[in-house]
Amino acid sequence: MRTGCRLLATLFMVYFIWYVLVPRAKVYYSEEGVGKLSFVLNTQHDIFRGEISPGQSTGGPGHLFKDDNFFMQFDWTVTGKSHCIRINPEWPTTSIYIGADGVLDSGRTSAADSNRLAKCPR
Repeated sequence: MRTGCRLLATLFMVYFIWYVLVPRAKVYYSEEGVGKLSFVLNTQHDIFRGEISPGQSTGGPGHLFKDDNFFMQFDWTVTGKSHCIRINPEWPTTSIYIGADGVLDSGRTSAADSNRLAKCPR
């Protein structure tokens, strides 16, 4: 019985660390968007590709203990126009909004979250 309790406690701690303590980035695409948004989310070479329809969102976890080499980059394309931002997610969640025209919506993205964004290096 003790082994079962230890296992349950360990699983709870993993869940708690992963879903509660790890900072996340969430990207929202406007409901008025004109087409699907294709994206690549690159979190320090852990790459996730996909697409979302207007009104949907995507995102992912950052790292709990970031070092100097940490980066999170979000590249997206809407109606043939490409965009890119670097994200420094902070706990609990950095929320980013993309407008109907496919451009970063600075009016909906909070000032605190905007401070966590940077242009991608070219």
